[in-house]
Amino acid sequence: LPFYVMFVYGGARSVRAIWPALLVAGGSFAVCQFVASNFINYSLTDVLASLGSLAVTLGFLTIWKPAPDPEFAIVRRESAASEASAVDKWQGWIPWLIVAAVVIVWTALKIFAIGQVNLPWPGLDKAISITLYDNKPYAAIWQFQPLATGTGILVAAILTALACGVGVEGFAKCAVRTAQQIWIAVVTVCFIVGLAFLMNYSGLAYTLGLGVASVGGLFVLLSPFLGWIAVFLSGSDTSGNALFGNLQVVASRQLGLNPLLFAATNSSGGVMGKMISPQNIATGVSVTALKGREGSVFARTFPHSVILTIILGLLVALQQFVIPWIIPAVGGP
Repeated sequence: LPFYVMFVYGGARSVRAIWPALLVAGGSFAVCQFVASNFINYSLTDVLASLGSLAVTLGFLTIWKPAPDPEFAIVRRESAASEASAVDKWQGWIPWLIVAAVVIVWTALKIFAIGQVNLPWPGLDKAISITLYDNKPYAAIWQFQPLATGTGILVAAILTALACGVGVEGFAKCAVRTAQQIWIAVVTVCFIVGLAFLMNYSGLAYTLGLGVASVGGLFVLLSPFLGWIAVFLSGSDTSGNALFGNLQVVASRQLGLNPLLFAATNSSGGVMGKMISPQNIATGVSVTALKGREGSVFARTFPHSVILTIILGLLVALQQFVIPWIIPAVGGP
């Protein structure tokens, strides 16, 4: 991916000039991602992989430096000539380090399970069965978790504010401003998750899965685009997984493919759709000089989103048919 991004922004000449740094950045990200997902905590995979890749790449660039290119020389204005203080640089790392530490502790000590109550939903729990899974009763249980991972993130935000010297008033203003920015996304996610549960308990997800399975072998290439569409419409990878995740599992089972791979493919395809989601584009341009140019950003980003999704489909086909041993083995139906 670093090679692709650099090729898009700087062309083949830029790739040739800094390919060692690109290789280190991409390689270190992949290694950290593998270690985090398999041995630390899957929910921190991208955070730890990004931090690890950043640290390794910065370390590498202290040893190896590319030849300067006058075309891409940075013009230092007088206002930016003075170097920021070491405290400011250090504070930039604080949020990520704290959130990583809190989530690891939260998961390792199973704090999220404290106070958890499982409430079978009256009139719905095990009231229906899934014919595709030998009439297995479908449980409808609401897990009330007052100390769920979201609470851990809130704790991390409070600790970050304390570490950075943000007062109560400043923290409250940030919370209000954040709520104003994301309330539409929050409502959208709630409706999408509700729709996903409705699709599951009504049998619609299973019916759609059987329909999608009718495309046969093309499903391997179609699967990433299902996640792509879901996140494009909802703006959230979580919503996309809730919406089409079960559909992917049903379709892959009917075709004799690995359901774990295609559940993951739904999420990965959603990442490719996130870059063209109107909600995400609007959020991104709102804090830059591109505000009001959402259409231009979408037009420039769309072809790359499609290309990367196609590449993902080819990678999925490679994993399914050529190197299936790379897919983790899990138990359960």
